[in-house]
Amino acid sequence: MDQLLLKLEDNFEEMVSIRRYLHEHPELSHQEIHTPAYIANYHRELGLEVREFVGGRGVVATLKGAKPGKTVALRADFDALAIQELNDVPYKSKNDGVMHACGHDGHTATLLVLAKALTEMRDQLSGTIVFIHQHAEELAPGGAKAMIEDGCLDGVDVIFGTHLWAPTPLGEVLVREGAIMAAADRFEIVIQGKGGHGAEPQHSVDAIVVGAHFVTQLQTIVSRRVAPLESAVVTLGQFEAINPFNVIADTVKMQGTVRAFDEQVRRQMKEEIELLLKATCLGMHADYRFDYFDGYPPVINHVEQTQLVAQIANETPGVEKVTVCSPFMIGEDYGYYMQHVPGTFFFTGAKDPDWETVYPHHHARFDFDERAMLIAAKVLGQATLEFLLTEQREEE
Repeated sequence: MDQLLLKLEDNFEEMVSIRRYLHEHPELSHQEIHTPAYIANYHRELGLEVREFVGGRGVVATLKGAKPGKTVALRADFDALAIQELNDVPYKSKNDGVMHACGHDGHTATLLVLAKALTEMRDQLSGTIVFIHQHAEELAPGGAKAMIEDGCLDGVDVIFGTHLWAPTPLGEVLVREGAIMAAADRFEIVIQGKGGHGAEPQHSVDAIVVGAHFVTQLQTIVSRRVAPLESAVVTLGQFEAINPFNVIADTVKMQGTVRAFDEQVRRQMKEEIELLLKATCLGMHADYRFDYFDGYPPVINHVEQTQLVAQIANETPGVEKVTVCSPFMIGEDYGYYMQHVPGTFFFTGAKDPDWETVYPHHHARFDFDERAMLIAAKVLGQATLEFLLTEQREEE
């Protein structure tokens, strides 16, 4: 463990350099070309076995230890967002309208340098480590499911992953057994009324009025239909009816999202939304179209792996606090991996203590304290070694 920590500390400047290079050259989900090529080349130079175009644009590198043993997978995502960066920093994005505004550049740099450190310890390793570099986390259908279908988890016994988290102070690690992130679904609605002159509503069916009634009642699904001890969110992010000021709207279009941790609640939300929409339109003489798209599943951490990470984090230099966090309603396709193998996903605090303002993820001024990458690498690396060592002892 001490050897790994020293290697990571010695290579921290390289980690920062990689992160800043990737930050300058972001690529959108499902459009990544140079980033996966960069990742594959880095692993090849380490002498690892590399697969490219896994599930589309993913990269998988495999490190085999000197002795046989179990297999651990470590995952990092590498796509960016369609955001124009407003930060005035030397490593500002050079791609107009594209930015690493969620920390995926840091995730990738963390995993690459961790792979370097572990590769230098190959002769001491018992088992195999699989480095999963995933594309398209930000945009459904995402990259995780396709990479799994293409074999990225074949032979894997356990998986670990982390997210650098700017709202949480540097030195704090967030863990949670069970549900830590929600399922993230999307729906589209079209309400079809009957347009007409603004002065003669009696000859029309005002789609805006129908839509307004629906939106108001929509909030009662969570408050009155979902059990109080369960969690769910329904949010409408789009309500569109573009007409002249004196024209009654013929059509209203809406888009929204549903978040839930429990699969039964998730299904209930879908059914309740359409039932309410149908009743509202029927009562107001309108028609509708309702399309519901299942998004990422909830991220459900396994107990044993979560306890291992919590134990390791408590012993890791640089970690000042390990917190059992509340679940987050944000989504992540990491949940797909843990439908197939046991594992855990944790958050690594990345808030610079000297910053007066911390911009949220997906903001044009988002940034994070790069020292968090070193903490993330230490926790991931030590958890990996501890798992492999424990399994080796049990087999002996």
